[in-house]
Amino acid sequence: MNNAANITTQAKPFLKWAGGKGQLIPAIHQALPRGFHQRKGITYIEPFVGSGALLFWILQQYPNIEHAIINDLNPDLTDAYETVRNEPHDLIAALKNLQSDYYAKGTEDLKRDFFLARRIEFNTKKADRVQHTALLIFLNKTCFNGLYRVNSKNNFNVPFGRYAKPRICDQETILADSVLLQKVTILNGDFAATLQHAATNAFFYFDPPYKPISSTSSFNAYAANSFGDIEQKRLRQFCDVLTAKKHQWLLSNSDPKNTNPADHFFDDLYAHPDITIQRVKAKRSINSNAAKRGEINELLISNYKP
Repeated sequence: MNNAANITTQAKPFLKWAGGKGQLIPAIHQALPRGFHQRKGITYIEPFVGSGALLFWILQQYPNIEHAIINDLNPDLTDAYETVRNEPHDLIAALKNLQSDYYAKGTEDLKRDFFLARRIEFNTKKADRVQHTALLIFLNKTCFNGLYRVNSKNNFNVPFGRYAKPRICDQETILADSVLLQKVTILNGDFAATLQHAATNAFFYFDPPYKPISSTSSFNAYAANSFGDIEQKRLRQFCDVLTAKKHQWLLSNSDPKNTNPADHFFDDLYAHPDITIQRVKAKRSINSNAAKRGEINELLISNYKP
């Protein structure tokens, strides 16, 4: 990668992602351990990286983080991070081509046909890594609501989003992200595998697929396998392992009490004198029903006092 020391654009997610943590960052900032900015040589570990909103923010906010480890079960996503880190200029060239071709389509029907053709191309998984990542970003910018969803065959199946002129190639953000990702190890696998990479001074942030708070609010189909209550309980057990090894961790999740005040799932699951559960305000921005987008509670859970 070319030296990009003079890049001044702020690093931020290059994808829109359901459950992205951009709007929750102020609350997460307040929930970090005391004296976090003074700790030396931190390894930051994010086992469910998603769009990386917190990753990009925290690496810029805390230069005392010497190294970061990110993981996701979705290989399309982790391949995209590697492409942005290692081949940003080739990726930008591929995105410019897709953007130019899309803009040249004169009608919505032609744009939809182009989108559907690129979706088929993406699902064949025959393109090289750069082109595959470019297709992922293109689909993300032009599909309905910027949602990533796959079916049981692990094929991306989100419909066309009807955007006239979306910004498909954000060159400045890709270059800024690439610079920041030079200090990041990228893993693709189960969240528990991140433990073997944890140094003595490690801090974990968990943003797992959220527990649905209603029958129509499940956005956790980022991979063919869903993340249900059994996985939520396994994550709780993993947090106990981290605590035993004296690693600090912070976890976010939905609050079932938004729709059912009698639902104590997380309050019971994380009940322990040394665990803190906070309810913070968040805005639900991705919902098929616009009337249901609005402020709700989310949970921030940690094994320390913020």
